[in-house]
Amino acid sequence: MQISCPNSSCQITLTGPKSAIGTRVACSHCGHDFIWTDGFHSKCSFVIYDLETTGLDPDEDEFIQIAAVRFEDGRLIAEDSFFSFARPRRSISSFIESYTGIGNPHVAGAPRPEEVLCRFSQWAGETTLIAHNGKRFDSKFLAATCRRGGLPAREVDCIDSIHISKMLFGKTRGTGHSLDHVKSRLGLRDTSLRRHDARGDVDLLGRAVVSMCERLGLDSAMNGVPRHQTLLPQS
Repeated sequence: MQISCPNSSCQITLTGPKSAIGTRVACSHCGHDFIWTDGFHSKCSFVIYDLETTGLDPDEDEFIQIAAVRFEDGRLIAEDSFFSFARPRRSISSFIESYTGIGNPHVAGAPRPEEVLCRFSQWAGETTLIAHNGKRFDSKFLAATCRRGGLPAREVDCIDSIHISKMLFGKTRGTGHSLDHVKSRLGLRDTSLRRHDARGDVDLLGRAVVSMCERLGLDSAMNGVPRHQTLLPQS
């Protein structure tokens, strides 16, 4: 693959393998230091979010809670956040209640997931979404909710923060990249917020993203971090 050097005074074309995406390199011509990527993004606004669901299958299960916080210029904007329960069409199992702390009484008066997602989409706006294990899990639930509700949808860019962890801690076989592993490696403190409640997980993930971006020296657009796409309702 070929990309132009991001140094505006250089702009030489560089050639390298796709497997190098996410690694730090230096331009062979001007020495400019940057993270190899398949495309450079201008200034981006991000939303860090987490879902809790009735199960693991996005085609059969639904999300029951969503929490999110905005992330811009390398900092969390705690006052600009989103939270809602969602009422699924099937009852919440005792296992999910014990795991998340969310039971049927919590969602009894909540709107359906597709209604919550419409509100979330409007709040999020034209942002890039960030979730931990988002490519395999959260992003699939967002898209499935749009399809299930027959909602007019738009594509949005997403980052799976597991990729950021792999960039920082490596991809050696056996290296865990769960949120608990990341928390331990970064030395992040516990708070009073419950883990596996979306609010607690977003609090932890937000602090982890800030720390990992600082350690990696990522720019404000997170250039070099792989992106994928999901769907949100048209806002």
